Formats: sequence, C-alpha cells, structure tokens
Amino acid sequence: MNQSTLGLILFVFLIIPPVANLMESVMIIHMHMQMPLLIIAGFFMAKFFQVKFPHFFEKWNSNGIPGILLFIIIMAYWMLPRTMDEALNLVSMEIFKFITLPFLAGLPLRDSWGKLGKKGKNAIIIIFTLAFILMGWLYINSTSQLCNNYLVNDQIILGWGFLTMGIGLIVYLGYTFFIDPSDYV
Repeated sequence: MNQSTLGLILFVFLIIPPVANLMESVMIIHMHMQMPLLIIAGFFMAKFFQVKFPHFFEKWNSNGIPGILLFIIIMAYWMLPRTMDEALNLVSMEIFKFITLPFLAGLPLRDSWGKLGKKGKNAIIIIFTLAFILMGWLYINSTSQLCNNYLVNDQIILGWGFLTMGIGLIVYLGYTFFIDPSDYV
C-alpha cells in the first residue's frame, strides 16, 4: 500500500461522522489530534497529486515559498478559537476544515518542505514555536471562555498542550543547533 492510499484511508476515516464527533468532543483532541491528522492525511496524499500534476507544482511552488506561506496561513486560521467554534456549529465550516487542512495545508507542506533550505525550515519551526507559546499563554491565562463549545478547563488543558509543543520545538531546535541530524541518517 502506497502513501497516497494510506492518506486517503486516513482522510476517509477522519471524516466518518462518529469519529469526527468523538474527536471534536474534547478540545485538545480536536486541536492537537484531529487537525494534525487531517494535515498528515493531506501530506500523504500529496504524492499522488505531485505525480499526477507535476507541472502545476513546478510552476506554482518551484521554490517552496508559496506553498509554505499557504500552509502558515491555513494553520494560523485554524488556531483561532472562533474557527474551532464555527467548525462545531456550522456544517459549512466543518466541511471547510476537512478540505483546507489536508489539501491547503498538508499537500503544500509536503511539496514545499523538501524545497526549503535548512534556514527556511528553521525559520518555519521558530514561527510555530512562537505561535504555540503565544497560543498556550492565551488559552491558559484568558479569564473568559474563548470557545463557546468547550469549558474553561478544556481551554486551559489545550493551552498546556500548546506550551508543551512549543517546548518540544525549542528542544528540537537546540538539538539541531548542536548536532547535525544528517550525520545519523
């Protein structure tokens, strides 16, 4: 079984209503599990589109920058508390989530990541490290309920999840600064 098929199977599994409802019932699972899995599904399916439409990617994303900018925009959009609420309240927003995360985030990420140099990759990781720490601080320290569909305790747990991811990225950046991972491949 190739990666594209695996990505399609993962995507279909994630959009099955009982699975989607279960994952969306807990805030941290919604944000830190369902959404990344949708991106991973798109990442895996990207190989099919790269083979099927090579000229499109060569023309549109030759150096990786347009694709990574699209990835950043989609990620920033879905990190907003209001968009999580709307995905639960409006069917059209939920459909939008299931389209944008795999096809406008996962697919461009796969096409762009290999085209970026080490400095570009580290810049993206630093951007997300700062974003995760900021979002973690926001969710933990907010005195009001940011998402109407989740309790304040849920948003605090999500905030700690964001901070943990930010710390993990700091550790990764430190590791790559002192040790060249390509030496161990």
